[in-house]
Amino acid sequence: MPIPDFQTVMLPLLQFSADGEEHSKRSALEALANAFSLTETERRELLPSGRQATFDNRVAWATTYLKKAGLLASTRRAHFRITDRGRSVLAENPERVDMKLLERFPEYLEFRSPGSDDGAGAPALTNEPAVEQTPEEEIEAAYQRIRIDLADELQQQIMSCSPAFFERLVVDLIVRMGYGGNRKEAGQAVGKSGDGGIDGIIKEDRLGLGVIYLQAKRWGGSVGRPEIQKFVGALQGQRARRGIFITTSFFTKEAVQYTSMIENKVVLIDGEMLAQLMIDHGVGVSPVATYEIKRVDSDYFAEE
Repeated sequence: MPIPDFQTVMLPLLQFSADGEEHSKRSALEALANAFSLTETERRELLPSGRQATFDNRVAWATTYLKKAGLLASTRRAHFRITDRGRSVLAENPERVDMKLLERFPEYLEFRSPGSDDGAGAPALTNEPAVEQTPEEEIEAAYQRIRIDLADELQQQIMSCSPAFFERLVVDLIVRMGYGGNRKEAGQAVGKSGDGGIDGIIKEDRLGLGVIYLQAKRWGGSVGRPEIQKFVGALQGQRARRGIFITTSFFTKEAVQYTSMIENKVVLIDGEMLAQLMIDHGVGVSPVATYEIKRVDSDYFAEE
């Protein structure tokens, strides 16, 4: 089944705690994963940042919201227990425990208030339907939307630039990614070969222990299998085994399938991937704002 959102987790988490015993965060995760019949793949699914499991994040936020409403209480580090208020809520046999239900408790309303210190990281109360995402997921979703828009804008800029500028762009990216030696060396290597479909020969590492053959095309149309075959033929003519084909457009399905069947290692970089790599390596973009999300360092508070 799909990974449940953090509000859907609230009632099962409260029911798991109904025995009144102290429970650890880890035991709750295992019990809830089993209750929702999550597969190992679903358990390992990460947030877009790749730094935390999605399910773990949602359980953590469900726990936080229930604590803020006074339904659960922390007992010690990474442990909690149900409160009398939590038992009262369960005695009502609710079909669902969510943010709307929690609004009956003043501690929760204070937490969710935009002006409160505790609620700085929580979505403000509105008349809109309750959110499905945790605060981290909302931030990461917004970040991904910004990144998609930026990548689209980059692709438009690339298509409007001259072939000479595109060549310099490719050189800058190659160097930022750690290939080609220094910028001067990479600039001299790219665009100088002209040998049967090869646009450049760059160093695989800064010491020049290996080389990679490069083809870069600022095209508007698709790149099909014939173009890749020509490039592969040029590689074989040089007895080369590795190559990169960069285009501002996209590769056809046949072109992609062809590269998976040949012995040579050929990496295909289309316009979308090119834009993403530029963002990742700071080529043609500049930072506007930086937001750092922090969490409590449990080790700091551990007493011997």
